[in-house]
Amino acid sequence: MRDSAHRHITFSPKVFIPLTRLCRDSCGYCTFATPPAAGRRAYMTLDEVLAVAWLGQEQGCTEALFTLGDKPELLYPEAAAELAGMGHASTLDYVAAAAAAVMRETGLLPHINAGVMGSEELRRLKAVSVSQGLMLESVSEALLQPGGAHHSCPDKDPAVRLATLEAAGREAVPYTTGILIGIGETRLDRVEALLHIRGLHSRWGHIQEVIVQSFRAKQGTAMAAAPEPPLSELLWTVAVARLLLGPQMNIQAPPNLTPEADDATASSGSTGDPGSSWRLLLDAGINDWGGLSPVTRDFVNPERPWPHLQQLAAATAATGKALLPRLPLYPAYLQHQQLLPAQAPPGAQPARAWLDASGRDSPMAAALRLTDAEGLARGSTWYAGAAEQEGAQQTAAAPAAAAQEGPGPGGVRSRGRQELRSSMPAPRRRAAGSWRIAVGGDGLLEGCARPQQVAPDVQQLLSGVLEGRLELSEADMELLFSARGADFEAVCSAADALRRRVCGDTVSYVVNRNINYTNVCTYSCAFCAFSKGKASEELRGSPYLLSDEEVARRTAEAWDRGATEVCMQGGIHPDFTGHTYLRLLAAAKGAAPHVHVHAFSPLEVQQGAATLGWPLPRYLAALRDAGLGSLPGTAAEVLDDGVRAVLCPDKLSSAEWVEVVEAAHSVGLPTTSTLMFGHVDTPAHWARHLAALRDLQKRSGGISEFVPLPFVHMEAPLYLRGRARRGPTLRECFLTHAVARLALHPHVTNIQASWVKMGPERAAELLSAGCNDMGGVLMNESITRAAGANHGQELGAADMERLIVLAGREVCRRTTLYGDAPAEQTQKALHCTPLT
Repeated sequence: MRDSAHRHITFSPKVFIPLTRLCRDSCGYCTFATPPAAGRRAYMTLDEVLAVAWLGQEQGCTEALFTLGDKPELLYPEAAAELAGMGHASTLDYVAAAAAAVMRETGLLPHINAGVMGSEELRRLKAVSVSQGLMLESVSEALLQPGGAHHSCPDKDPAVRLATLEAAGREAVPYTTGILIGIGETRLDRVEALLHIRGLHSRWGHIQEVIVQSFRAKQGTAMAAAPEPPLSELLWTVAVARLLLGPQMNIQAPPNLTPEADDATASSGSTGDPGSSWRLLLDAGINDWGGLSPVTRDFVNPERPWPHLQQLAAATAATGKALLPRLPLYPAYLQHQQLLPAQAPPGAQPARAWLDASGRDSPMAAALRLTDAEGLARGSTWYAGAAEQEGAQQTAAAPAAAAQEGPGPGGVRSRGRQELRSSMPAPRRRAAGSWRIAVGGDGLLEGCARPQQVAPDVQQLLSGVLEGRLELSEADMELLFSARGADFEAVCSAADALRRRVCGDTVSYVVNRNINYTNVCTYSCAFCAFSKGKASEELRGSPYLLSDEEVARRTAEAWDRGATEVCMQGGIHPDFTGHTYLRLLAAAKGAAPHVHVHAFSPLEVQQGAATLGWPLPRYLAALRDAGLGSLPGTAAEVLDDGVRAVLCPDKLSSAEWVEVVEAAHSVGLPTTSTLMFGHVDTPAHWARHLAALRDLQKRSGGISEFVPLPFVHMEAPLYLRGRARRGPTLRECFLTHAVARLALHPHVTNIQASWVKMGPERAAELLSAGCNDMGGVLMNESITRAAGANHGQELGAADMERLIVLAGREVCRRTTLYGDAPAEQTQKALHCTPLT
């Protein structure tokens, strides 16, 4: 049942921040809660909190787990006085301030376990966290009786805790809960607790994970002599939880609390080492190991250290699963919210939002900065458009002051009684056995064990395509887009084999020039940092409109420098009509009669036809007759109207884009095709896009090439508003090209790498993942550079050819439509003078 919904096993790389260990409850098994002590602070200072968070950020953590006792100020006057001295009315006030500081200063995502709360308190913490949690533990009221584990614990009343879980559902808080086994409850009690959780989730959909945790006896507690549940009991409970809660639920068992083997598990292969017990837990149906920290201990169970990441990854790989880092928020909740409109349409009910998304400093924005397209931890600092040496860095360095005494990062000074000792040990980097979290280019943890075999379903799909007996469905493509490790290598290898069969070992490129004749635009696409209009005046650059004479000059100069093509696109200027585009064609063709004009996006074509009142075929034929050679297949973005509603709500719909392109093909104008990916989209959307292109090509046959365009985020308005990811990961870029080769075969035979988006060296690496073309030298590029990319100003013909040769391929100098480039033009390109 687990395998039907979860392909990998996850964990959350975290720092544990025990903001206070004071608590008004006194559970019979707890050593975390302690009473006030003379000379010691009741709360961590903000400097201490930030120091821990910065160390975690340096090690690649994504979660800041805030754990604290329940409302200690109601029991201890010392707690109330210390809070007042820091300027806070309650512990919840302080945790909200600390969580906000951690998220703002370090980028870590707060997950808050603050105890029993009502709706107003949950809403307040939702504004500064991505998720919250409260262990249900048990619904057995017998545990409240004298001698029971929860005697004298007002916040452990099952009805009170269930009310908090219900309120969390009403407030749409992604919530963690779970049960604690072995504290005096029966198996029936556990089942009833799980059924309560299932009912709550059925009503609200907010239970993101369920923890099944074993009681561990601790010295100095009332239950120090109580027997611990054997491993077989934990396995039974995990399995029952999976069967009751279904395949989609995330079920977790903390690895540091796993019981040793017992007689009942010996026959199942448990040998007494932790690895064998972990493997049995995986076989019982968990899909998550919970939070692990390279920096902080488990303060609730300090006698049970976290396992080393490599150790846990090896045990996970032994069951055929890869271990992947996640965010404290599970993927489904983040992916759902990515496609919610910023504001509900007039008269419509607001959509159920799992995250506060109020600006670029919101929990939503913080989560998007750390996630990949599948909603898991990005784990790398590479991004499209980065300078290549910059993109090679894997992690950002934390400020040197983070682990030192005195003012914390950002100039935040400690609040509280400086003369008192700290409530917690000082944070420090672990010298021995330390580990950090980094995700490699294949999508798996660097330095950790991973499954060595290609998954049978992946191998079956790849073999089917290579043998010509299978056309990939959208579900097939989505599976291949999720490939990691050995599966990733197999997908890229299959795409490369297919490329070699179809295109040989030659790699083509075209000598061309981009002419972006205006950046004035009546549209306000949320991804575009190039266009200038009423909604984009704050973006860098000034509005401009090239004269026809300048368009002609640039075209003539391009031809003189060896170009065979000019690519002309611009914003949708409010003064443009269909005649404008005809005039631009005349300017270009008049300056260089033999140049191929590759121009006008489908959006420009539609606008030109509409302003003249002409049907699309008539207007396209007029453009063709005026000298247009082909159309760029831009303005496609992602052919999914849910995604387009976020990216470009006033632009062409998916069907309208297809209509324009198909009309162009019908009058003999070829087009390219594109996909802009890595913003609010998911692999399911990429699969839908490829399927739409394939269907179009089957009907019309006019697509000459497919060009994946990684989203460049740095200056994009959508990103600056906290509503988009940091573009695709490197793995996603490789897979987009590779899966396109497999999915579009045999209908689209040319797959192009964008050196402007990827960087020249990374683009050349894509030649091993199904690409056979490096695009054009461009001479000028304005649109991607406006978004913050470092690339775009001419990659000369000699440099282009050097890249191709270094990749071990043969150079093919081509025209726009993949004919051989004239030798005279090639020689001019190889020996041209600098642009004026």
